[in-house]
Amino acid sequence: MAHFRFQKISNTKKIRYILKLFKNTQFIVFLHGFMSDLEGEKPNAFLNFAKKNKISFLALEYSGHGKSSGKFINGNISKWSKETSFLIRKYVKKRNFILIGSSMGAWISLNQFKIFKKQIIGFLGIGAAPEFLENLMWKKFTKKMKEETINEGVYHLKHGDYEYPITYQLIKDGRKNKVLNKKINSNIRVTMMHGEKDNVVPVSYSRKVLKLFPIANKKLNIIKKGDHSLSSKKWLKIILKELKLFI
Repeated sequence: MAHFRFQKISNTKKIRYILKLFKNTQFIVFLHGFMSDLEGEKPNAFLNFAKKNKISFLALEYSGHGKSSGKFINGNISKWSKETSFLIRKYVKKRNFILIGSSMGAWISLNQFKIFKKQIIGFLGIGAAPEFLENLMWKKFTKKMKEETINEGVYHLKHGDYEYPITYQLIKDGRKNKVLNKKINSNIRVTMMHGEKDNVVPVSYSRKVLKLFPIANKKLNIIKKGDHSLSSKKWLKIILKELKLFI
């Protein structure tokens, strides 16, 4: 089971994270999705994989997520990306690392290339959702939903059993974090895993991510009958098999 710790990153902000260190090894850095946390099957599976293969491991909950401090409605892509960079600098330091980004975590992963391009030796995306705020939310909002978001500052979006408080500042910040228009010239392994039956993020998003890497050793793995989260045992087994190729 994961051993959680807290990192103070300002007077008001504490980030909950998982860290497993092995001497002089590369790292796996796992970044979770929108309104998710580190309690699920995926972070645990990656932590166990890292332990088994004696690779260092880092995962964090962005502010307003899980047990990290802060309100979700005050967060945005810029803030969550900065918190991620802060913890990478602090714990990964100068070591090389493999990024695993789940859903929104893939967007935050792409933001890390601007800072750690020389250290990132692989990128594994799971149901990658870069720029989803504009394309999968805002553009699909009705006129009435948009008006409420702008006037009230927040719209409570119901999706399945969940309710997502979508703030106008979050949408606007998303526009400042465009990643699908910038090529990344890294000669690394880039693999996107996407569920065939993903009803949240279309497979085309994983294809868009792969297009950003002109010289990478890249691959798209569409998981038959797979959903968006791909966190059941049988799908995790397929993902871990892919991850093995990275090391």
